[in-house]
Amino acid sequence: MTEEKLLGNERRKQLLQWLKQSDSPLTGSELGERANVSRQVIVGDITLLKAQGMPILATSRGYLYTTPTSDPQMIEKTIVCSHRSDQTEEELNILVDHGILVKDVAVEHPIYGDLRASIMVSNRLEVQQFIERVQKYQAAYLSTLSEDGIHMHTIASKDADMMNQAEQKLRDAGILVE
Repeated sequence: MTEEKLLGNERRKQLLQWLKQSDSPLTGSELGERANVSRQVIVGDITLLKAQGMPILATSRGYLYTTPTSDPQMIEKTIVCSHRSDQTEEELNILVDHGILVKDVAVEHPIYGDLRASIMVSNRLEVQQFIERVQKYQAAYLSTLSEDGIHMHTIASKDADMMNQAEQKLRDAGILVE
């Protein structure tokens, strides 16, 4: 944390540096504390950086600087699901219990078209933290914006068998749409 307030471009350069050096997401509040400014100032800075093409991802756990990874061993696919809101934790836990990274959720909205939000959970602790944040802010799950709760997840794994097993578990739970 710096003792004096960082200003404008200097602050945005420092934000990029902190994000690039971090292996885990940094919240707007954490970044604001480091820069000696409010979280709202950080949100504005992040928006400006993203508009400049910086690869910053806003997740439910904070901001990440992303670098494209071309891991040839990683399998990525999109699955379609439908369930009640109270089954979200079950759905996510099924996936992460099979070693799967749940990258995002997307819905087709009748007015806005495709809406997508980053989730980036890969273990039960991250799922629990995601659910707690939704509850804390009394936020609606994106799936509630679509007909019958139909939504898509981009998922990734290094193990095709585990991905198939996870899909079967979702199928057995009545969550996977085919």
